[in-house]
Amino acid sequence: MKKLLAGTAVSLMALGGAAMADGHSISACLITKTDTNPFFVKMREGATAKAEELGISLSSFAGKVDGDHETQVQAIETCIANGAKGILITASDTSSIVPVVQQARDAGILVIALDTPLEPIDSADMTFATDNFLAGELIGKWAAATLGEEGLANARIATLDLAVSQPSVDVLRNQGFLQGMGIDLADPNVIGDEDDPRIVGSDVTQGNEEGGRRAMENLLAKDPSINVVHTINEPAAAGAYEALRAIGRENDVLVVSVDGGCPGVQNVADGVIGATSQQYPLLMASLGIEAIAAWAKDGTKPEASEGKDFFDTGVALVTDAPADGVESISVQEGTDRCWG
Repeated sequence: MKKLLAGTAVSLMALGGAAMADGHSISACLITKTDTNPFFVKMREGATAKAEELGISLSSFAGKVDGDHETQVQAIETCIANGAKGILITASDTSSIVPVVQQARDAGILVIALDTPLEPIDSADMTFATDNFLAGELIGKWAAATLGEEGLANARIATLDLAVSQPSVDVLRNQGFLQGMGIDLADPNVIGDEDDPRIVGSDVTQGNEEGGRRAMENLLAKDPSINVVHTINEPAAAGAYEALRAIGRENDVLVVSVDGGCPGVQNVADGVIGATSQQYPLLMASLGIEAIAAWAKDGTKPEASEGKDFFDTGVALVTDAPADGVESISVQEGTDRCWG
């Protein structure tokens, strides 16, 4: 694995050589939500390595914080102006970004969503992603099986989500988790409209540790008996754990998450997180660069996985406390695979 090339938020990085397509160099852009979340760091690593391998000039951009929509818009505009052949993006606002994405596509640029589908999903030429609903469902099924019949009946559930705008990845993980827990969904496209009395409530975290701590504190103030916590990602889970530890409840609350990054898998080993659904962002990004190269060569567009409207890059539940009926891999295997 090539070493990660450092980058800064909203700054242009020209990486690698220049491949030639019909006598012109191929350039591509990677636009992530932030450049500090380990998930996006690994994604950038995958894109960088594959771009160097294929001789593509890669420019990387990131929002200042998760939810920084305007910076992502500006980045797409820059990529259009610079004549990029393709754009890879994890959108902060999956619907508001669509008009500028359409501008890019109208300019002949291949746009691929990574991890987070746009709304509607066909606003991008293709999406390379985890099945985020399945990722949520796996941790929900594991939590339900771990609690057992009596524990599930008496569960007090909190969900620590991403943003008020409810981007698609947020909704999919939340609703998958609740379905896995056996909770009836109202509108599966909306967070927070369920009427199950076991749900204490939800709060947003911006996908970071401080946000997770603050959201957990808010929900504990509402109901200190919370005993099951779903978090949008592992940084948010780490923050939630700190809030629980501050009141001496770190050992009696079941925390589940999604990402499967190396630090997150270590947190499963350490008991901070009970189980996490592992994604493969390096694969997402490297496949995205390959797709841009193919598009530049002969106009070929990537195809979705069979039976789906996106290219599924896989997911695996990681835990050392397997539950009957829920397929999982061990922490050791999760460590070996984290974020390939």
